[in-house]
Amino acid sequence: MKKSIILAGLCLISLLGWSQKEMTLEEAVRQQFGKFYPDHLSDLGWLPNTQEFVYQKSDTLFKGNAKGKIAPWLTVEKIKNGGVDSLSHLPSMHWTDATHAWFENDGQYFFWDNVTLKAKLVQNQNMNLRMKSVAAPSNWDFHPTSGNIAFTVANNLYVKNGANSPAVAVTTDADGIVSGQSVSRNEYGIAKGTFWSEDGKHLAYYVKDESNVAQYPLTNYNTIPASVNNIRYPMAGAASELVSLWVYHMEETEKKAHVKLEITDLNGEYNDQFYITNIAWTPDNQNILVAWLNRKTDFMRLMMFNATTGKLVKVLFEEHDTKWLEPDQAPMFIHGRPTEFIWRSYQTKSGFHNYQHYNLDGKKLGEWSTPYEQLNILGFSTKADKIFIATTTANALHTSGIIGNFKDYSIQNILTGEGLHDLSFSSDGQLILDQYNNATVANAVVLRTNTGKVAHNIMSSADKLKDYKTGLTEIGTITGHDGTALNYRLIKPSHFDSNKKYPVLVYVYNGPHVQLVNGGYLGGASLWMNYFAEKGYLVFTIDGRGSANRGKAFEQAIHRQLGTAEMEDQLAGVEWLRKQKFVDDSRLAIHGWSFGGFMTTSMMMRQPGVFKCGVAGGPVLDWTLYEVMYTERYMDTPTENPEGYKNNNLNNYAKNLAGPLLMIHGTDDDVVVMQHNMRLLKTCISNNIPIDFFAYPGHAHNVRGKDRVHLMHKILDYVEHELNH
Repeated sequence: MKKSIILAGLCLISLLGWSQKEMTLEEAVRQQFGKFYPDHLSDLGWLPNTQEFVYQKSDTLFKGNAKGKIAPWLTVEKIKNGGVDSLSHLPSMHWTDATHAWFENDGQYFFWDNVTLKAKLVQNQNMNLRMKSVAAPSNWDFHPTSGNIAFTVANNLYVKNGANSPAVAVTTDADGIVSGQSVSRNEYGIAKGTFWSEDGKHLAYYVKDESNVAQYPLTNYNTIPASVNNIRYPMAGAASELVSLWVYHMEETEKKAHVKLEITDLNGEYNDQFYITNIAWTPDNQNILVAWLNRKTDFMRLMMFNATTGKLVKVLFEEHDTKWLEPDQAPMFIHGRPTEFIWRSYQTKSGFHNYQHYNLDGKKLGEWSTPYEQLNILGFSTKADKIFIATTTANALHTSGIIGNFKDYSIQNILTGEGLHDLSFSSDGQLILDQYNNATVANAVVLRTNTGKVAHNIMSSADKLKDYKTGLTEIGTITGHDGTALNYRLIKPSHFDSNKKYPVLVYVYNGPHVQLVNGGYLGGASLWMNYFAEKGYLVFTIDGRGSANRGKAFEQAIHRQLGTAEMEDQLAGVEWLRKQKFVDDSRLAIHGWSFGGFMTTSMMMRQPGVFKCGVAGGPVLDWTLYEVMYTERYMDTPTENPEGYKNNNLNNYAKNLAGPLLMIHGTDDDVVVMQHNMRLLKTCISNNIPIDFFAYPGHAHNVRGKDRVHLMHKILDYVEHELNH
């Protein structure tokens, strides 16, 4: 195994000197996004169909042009004088053209005319529902063109079609039936439960029937006596929620207002066990596209349904995979091409998420192929002959963008340089706003041409950490046991001496959808890591197989054996550490949360002796106790893959524990339920195996707010004590 060349420009070097301050742990935990957060421009973007851009700073909206001339344009006082007396700060302005926008203020929605400087109230969240409700309204979904709004109260869906109109109950379902909310525990690109048609006259919404899903008790210790909050939690292999998609037609009579889409398994093979995701209305407001995914997640159909009758119009295309599919972005229609849309797929020539071009006949017209991830669509040119796409780079450490041509599907790379780049294209595709950060730039905004050349510098943030000791951060690659290049981050103290030996804390996640190491500011690290390094430690992280943004083969290496390939890659990282003359390999610790807690416990129990101690937070310890929607995608069901579940059930390895291990869990965790830790503790007690445990009452899957300082003290004090005894 050989270390690769350290990536140039990715060393964050503190300015050493007596004037530099020691950061406290409380500062590191609570101020990373406070006083240490780099200056940035909010609401940065282009005015539609112009070469003029806007951004907010100090409660003023500024406007700039292609020549780099920038001036104040809109203030709080102007909007207050335009009819919004209650305005206390400049709201986020959503521009529909060069002079018109909408915004929300204190639950009220306004249209703004920047010529007349007048605001018009079109919707509000204040209404008398005239019902005994156990919950406040939530899940607000405002449609700016029509002014209609949807929201939920408890498990039911409501709509309003004007600021002074009464709320209308779309559903009145009983317990166990939930309407208008996100489903499938937010997997497969699902993040909301309502979907307006383009004209705002029709509302598609999810309904999930949870009545067959087991109720799981969460204990509230604040009441006397303690009380129980039951949630519906479908565990791997068990009964799951049944999801359907309905349409509410705002202007129809009650009899015709509600339509259920007839989404079924066409062949009857999967019955009612499937996912419904990636919802998109066609531009004519007549049809809805739906990605139907079987529960096994190896077979998907993109289907089109008539929104008036609910009947299937056609199956546009299918995708198959021997491991899993994960459609996570809805089809995006192209303005000016109403029968054509863009689809993000893993079933590509390159083996990476790339965008494909389809029409409503289901014909694939082309694909913009890149040997790296395409992340999201940034827009289309006014003539609809170009597509703008955000991407990673080949090593996944940086982000950038490409311009794709519709004529021949050729690609123009935007040369933005290293770092994380948030790009926004002008409608004509000639100019780019780039807000970025990298190893030496905390945050900056530049105006680029479409080749990537900097035309104007708009702003650059001072480094808010320059007066603090934050150590040295090195980014590089090592070669895994299977030959795969793995990205790592190593944080050293600012007083690092290569002739000394240092203890190491390995921070781990290594699970799906997460990338810990990148080429941005601080290398993707949390400031507590820099704080801990300054105490005389090395903090090391490696993104092994299974983690995000490295392509299909890299991510699917974990199939049916969660934990196995990931341990191999973490061990490769340990072997690299042991070869460094400045590492004290007798004092290695490991810590992680959630999947990282699973990996921490796996390394302590399945690879005993590698680490002197570990701290595992909110860990999955037995995959049969984790949710259907996540677990079965990677592991199949316990019946289909009994060996995989057995091999990665950490209760079976508790007897191997050879060093101090602290387990931490929030008592209100509704993601990884505390039963995981309770069962492991019972195993350890029954077999006289020493183990430590700490609970955080009232906290869910992680510890947030001021209590997080207590958590990090607990973790780091434990590591320090055990590594130094």
